[in-house]
Amino acid sequence: MAKKEVIIGVTASVACYKALDVISALRKQGIQVTVILTEEAEEFIKPVLFQAVSGNKVITHNMFNIPEEWDSGHISLAEKADCIAIIPATANIIGKIANGICDDMLTCAVCAAKAQVLLAPAMNEAMYNNKLVQENIKRLKDIGYNFTGPVKGLLACGKEGMGHIQEVNKIVEEIRQLL
Repeated sequence: MAKKEVIIGVTASVACYKALDVISALRKQGIQVTVILTEEAEEFIKPVLFQAVSGNKVITHNMFNIPEEWDSGHISLAEKADCIAIIPATANIIGKIANGICDDMLTCAVCAAKAQVLLAPAMNEAMYNNKLVQENIKRLKDIGYNFTGPVKGLLACGKEGMGHIQEVNKIVEEIRQLL
């Protein structure tokens, strides 16, 4: 797995801390990890934590920062990725990707990527079961996107239900299979 590059996209969900465990497990296997945080995810968890665990600079939402050297960020990220995994994948990010919306670094990188994409949904059961969310998931699956979970478990609202993020070891295994 040496020389493999995984982009981990982190979106705004209580489950975003699970991405740290996935990154740590991948790094222990010699896999390089670059993290893209959405603007909303930064409200839950700070980039410095992802930088410490990944060992790489974290890419944030601002596509218009002037780079230290010329690089069309989302395109170069997409080109170097062997896999893109979105952990957690909210209803929002699933909807954006399913409808071709590219309004931040993560959605632009996914749109430009030729690599396999894995989404690990995490949301309230009512949101997960929403017909539009299910249609977006089906649409993405039909065009070759991969999903892991969600599973039944404790949700942020305090209730048990479908929408709990997949277990870390299963996410890591599915990323390895895609590589």
